[in-house]
Parts: sequence; C-alpha cells; structure tokens
Amino acid sequence: MRYKLILFLILGIDAFVLFFETSHISIASSEASLLYGDFSFLQLLVKASLALFGQNDFGLRFPFIMMHIASAFLIYDISKRYLNSERNRLWLVLTFVLLPGVVSAAIMVNHAGFIIFGLLLYLYLEERTPKFFMNLLLLIYALVDVGFVYLFLGLAFYHLFHKEKKEFIYNIGLFILSSYLYGFDIYGFPRGHFLDTIGVYSAIFTPIIFIYLFYVLYRRYLADKRDKLWYIAATALLFSLLISFRQRVDIEHFAPYLIVALPLAAQTFASSYRVRLKENRKAYRAIFVISFILLIFNTLLVFFNKELYLFLDDPKKNFAYNMHIAKELAQILKSQGYSCVSTDTKMQKRLRFYGIDKCTQNRLNAIPLQSTKQESVTIRYKNKTLYKATVTKLNNKQSI
Repeated sequence: MRYKLILFLILGIDAFVLFFETSHISIASSEASLLYGDFSFLQLLVKASLALFGQNDFGLRFPFIMMHIASAFLIYDISKRYLNSERNRLWLVLTFVLLPGVVSAAIMVNHAGFIIFGLLLYLYLEERTPKFFMNLLLLIYALVDVGFVYLFLGLAFYHLFHKEKKEFIYNIGLFILSSYLYGFDIYGFPRGHFLDTIGVYSAIFTPIIFIYLFYVLYRRYLADKRDKLWYIAATALLFSLLISFRQRVDIEHFAPYLIVALPLAAQTFASSYRVRLKENRKAYRAIFVISFILLIFNTLLVFFNKELYLFLDDPKKNFAYNMHIAKELAQILKSQGYSCVSTDTKMQKRLRFYGIDKCTQNRLNAIPLQSTKQESVTIRYKNKTLYKATVTKLNNKQSI
C-alpha cells in the first residue's frame, strides 16, 4: 500500500507540473500545422478536447498529458514482468517521467506521446487479451498513425525467428498497409546524419541512459535473451541508425520504441547490481547517481527553458523559442485593437489559435532585435527583448 501511495504521489506531482507548464508556453508552428492541416486521428483528438475545454492551451495539451500519465501506469505494470521489487519499479517510473524526451512528448502536440501510449498499451494487453483482439488493435494502429509501422516490423521479425508464419505475414501486411496509407519515405543521396541522430537520442534520454539502453539491447542479443519487447525496441533503433546514414531521421517516430525498453534496462541494471558483492557495487551506485543528476538537470532545463534567455545573445538559439511568443503576441495585438493581421505562414497559424484571424487590413512584420525602427509590438522576458514587430495598416479593406 505504501508503494502505491508513492506511485500516486509521483504521478500527481508530475501531472500538476505538466498542467502548470501549459500556461507558460504557446502553440508551436508544428502543432498548429497538425491542428489546421490535413486530417489525422491526432487532429480529431485535439479538436475534441478543444470542444470540451475551449480554445486554450489546457484543452490543446490535455489529451497528451493524460496519455502520459496513463503510460506511466502502464510501464509500472509492465515492469512487473522484469522487476520483482516494488522499490525498483518506482525508480523506473520516476526515471520514465523525468526523461526529457518523455516530458516533451507529454506537453507537446505530436506523435511521440501517442506512440508511447500505444506501444505500452499493446505490451500491457498482449498477455491478457485473446490474439484476435490484439490483431484488431494492431489493425487500428495501422490505420491511425504511421508511427506504428516499426511496431509491425519488430513483431514481424519476432514471429519470423519464432517460426510463426501466420503472424509474420499479418504484421508484414500491416507494415505494407500503413506504408501505403501514409507513405514511407527513404529519399535523396546519402548525407550522413548518423552523428546528429546519436546526438538527438542522447538529448532525449541523457547520454548515459542512451548508451546504457544501447548496451542492454546488444548484451541481450549476445545472451540470447530476446523477448518481444527486445525485438520491438531493437528493430526501431537499428532501422533509425541505418537510415540516418542516408537522410535526416524523424526521431519522434523512433524514440518511443527505445523509451518503452526501459524495463529491460532496469532489469539488467538491478540484476547486475544484485549479484555483486557490496564492496563491488560502488561503480554501479556512482553510475546511478550521475545518471539521475543529469536526468534531473536536463528535465529542469525543459521546464525552466525561459531562464535560458538571460544567458543567450540570440533568443532564437533557445531550443524552446518556437513554443513562446505567439500567445503574448496575440494578447498585445488584441489590446491594441487588432483582431486580424497578415504575417508569415508559421506565425499566422499560431496566431489563429489565439483568435487573431488572417486579413489584408493589417500587416505584421517581425523586425531584427537590433533594429532602431519604431516597433509596434515588443515582447520581453525579465527585461530581455525576445521579439519585435511592426503592424502597418493597409488601405485594402477586403478580408480573406
């Protein structure tokens, strides 16, 4: 009972912080493109949430925060297959909710959070649900999001090596179906984005955790301890690294597969620690402590990203710059009596979410921060100028 209370406390604090963070960020251009672009399941989910909670950041991010909390419960339950100790399972959940990539997936409108939830739901149900319903769930995955294409590939390899012909053919069929519906692009001439991909993975997991996950997958391969979760994670990781030699990799479709492999890493670490004598455990304790310090530091950077502006000469170098400005800009425009403007495509979509429509009456132009030109709009954070723009009234009154 004590451990369950600790679990609820961890996830309660996690949910509170995430919901609090929604009031400090704006809709990003990629999120606006998903919301106002071509139809998708995620777009339908977001619009349903906005219809329920209103056109605001809480409604925008509510489904993804809830999927994140549900994912934490699922990974806790899945870890029972790999970790006997309740205490170790709680450490795993804490690691999961602190991962920078998981935090970002929880508060951003993107495919990563949905894929993490979908993968964990599949892994949770596979030992509890008849095969027919699991195949039906996989078919739904193939129809709603291309990000699950690597799940089908991993399962196909699993069934191939276990000589399960029907399941292999079914998953290959789902792989082809999803690729046909959403496209599966391998394009261009070899460009060599391998190191970039490694760098992004390291940022998502922190370097030590990523290296350890890679090591665990390799070690389990050599030890012939390859279960279904191993095939799912290893296939996606290997595929992402291979295609990175040719093109830039969309990490939000690959990282979830490595995230759900955390129970494998936790099991290996706990087992390696337990079999050693007390005097030989110091190295493992040091690795654990350093990993957690880096994890907390990186996560704090995600939550307190605005403070970075105080140390940057160019605000656009802040990794979260694209999730700021728009909300404040819309508020200032409304206070000045503007209900519509014309500006660049990305900002136009972002302003639309906050009630600033597109028209030809007023032209909004961003200007360099060093410009001496009289600005109409200035956005600052702790006296640090982040954005300047002019608003010009035009003679053409026709709205578009």
